[in-house]
Amino acid sequence: MRLEAPTITRETLAAFAATSGDGNPVHLDPEAARAAGQPDVFAHGMLSMAWLGRLVTSAFPQARLAGLTVRFTAVTPLGAEPVFTLERVDETSVCLRGELADGTVTVVGRATLHV
Repeated sequence: MRLEAPTITRETLAAFAATSGDGNPVHLDPEAARAAGQPDVFAHGMLSMAWLGRLVTSAFPQARLAGLTVRFTAVTPLGAEPVFTLERVDETSVCLRGELADGTVTVVGRATLHV
């Protein structure tokens, strides 16, 4: 199963910052991002986690979700169109992944499910 997220724009990042309360300047201010070693602003890691959560709850009833863990492996840059995938491992777990068009994996994770 897969979820194709919309293009990451400055407006997307501003809206997520306002909604989540995460106003870290590296996601909103190009100068702060450059000071952190990035060429421009980039997506909040929790935005990717939110899309993974949506993917899981579109595949299984929300009441089955017992846990969700992720590890961020790369930034999701401005202009990216990330794709999130879910692969069932067994009755109680699924593997999750976020990837960019160039093959860069930005997040990996696992969801555990109640039987």
